[in-house]
Amino acid sequence: MTQVPELHIILGLGNPGAEYAATKHNVGWMVIDELAQRHGIELRRERLKANYGRGRIAGHAVVLAKPLTFVNLSGDAALRLAFFFRVKVHNFLVVLDDMNLPPGTLRLRASGSDGGHKGLRSIIETFGTTEVPRLRVGIGPPQEGDAVQWVLSPFDENTQPIMAAAIKTAADCVETYLAEGLEVAMQRYNG
Repeated sequence: MTQVPELHIILGLGNPGAEYAATKHNVGWMVIDELAQRHGIELRRERLKANYGRGRIAGHAVVLAKPLTFVNLSGDAALRLAFFFRVKVHNFLVVLDDMNLPPGTLRLRASGSDGGHKGLRSIIETFGTTEVPRLRVGIGPPQEGDAVQWVLSPFDENTQPIMAAAIKTAADCVETYLAEGLEVAMQRYNG
């Protein structure tokens, strides 16, 4: 008997609204959009506090999702998706920005702290575990001003090409994670 692959939810963090679309905090959404475009997955359902679509990547059934809550409340959408699709937290992959990593650097992990990211903190607190797989995409530290201003601003013209490439590489990493597993993807993509 052939085993049916488990459903995976790839959850990209970001803020809803046109004013946030090109900001650093929406890198997770950008990776989801790249995956959706590559695999012909339409993100047209807007319920469960998320915009999501179902499809297949690397032979796995997936839900690509962008929470419609603000980043700091991402746990609410994550929990609703988990209940609706009956997916355990180990079959989530959260894609998020990280200002502690240089621009374009990727860091895939099976678990760990929130690293100061309030969206990941919300998910960890909601599920009650740090065992939440995550792919961090580096956006670099604030050049001036505070962290909130930094993450809610767009990339400058020097960083835009680096981040455009990083979004594609992050999508490659997600595909590898699904096709070959976490360990292989970590060895191949962690910077």
